[in-house]
Amino acid sequence: MLRLLLIPLFLIVNMSVYDFKVPALDGGTIDLSSFKGKKLLIVNTASKCGFTPQYADLEKLYETYKDKLVIVGFPANNFGSQEPGTNSEIKEFCKKNFGVTFPMAAKVDVVGDNISPLFKYLTAQANAIGVESPVIKWNFTKFLLDENGKLIAVFPSKVTPMSEEITKYLN
Repeated sequence: MLRLLLIPLFLIVNMSVYDFKVPALDGGTIDLSSFKGKKLLIVNTASKCGFTPQYADLEKLYETYKDKLVIVGFPANNFGSQEPGTNSEIKEFCKKNFGVTFPMAAKVDVVGDNISPLFKYLTAQANAIGVESPVIKWNFTKFLLDENGKLIAVFPSKVTPMSEEITKYLN
């Protein structure tokens, strides 16, 4: 079944990450435009993945650079069914096990037929800067956007949040 999540190319070109509002893990809304002026790291996450310990480094990165960086986590069950929980279970897991305080969105699809509009946009932006498809190969893919909402880098799962590959953009 084809869903009406197709975004015409001319809209993607004229859109900004700041045009997106997404449901939050706690039931509220995350308005990405509220992060203008700071770098933004968008990460697809999962609670039962080999990369799940990166939550600790994501929190450390968030705390270290919170004057110039916002991290938003997006739980997704697209790879190996490694995020089977409900939003409330995911929220409790993140808080209890990793002390997560950065914003977390409600569970989404980051690939496939039901891909969220935000990740469709980010994938198109990544392709535009030369990242080969598939852009998101697994959990904990990281999209770094500058203070104006422009995508500047995409990091695969194996790149840890506190690595110099990421922090060089923050120092």
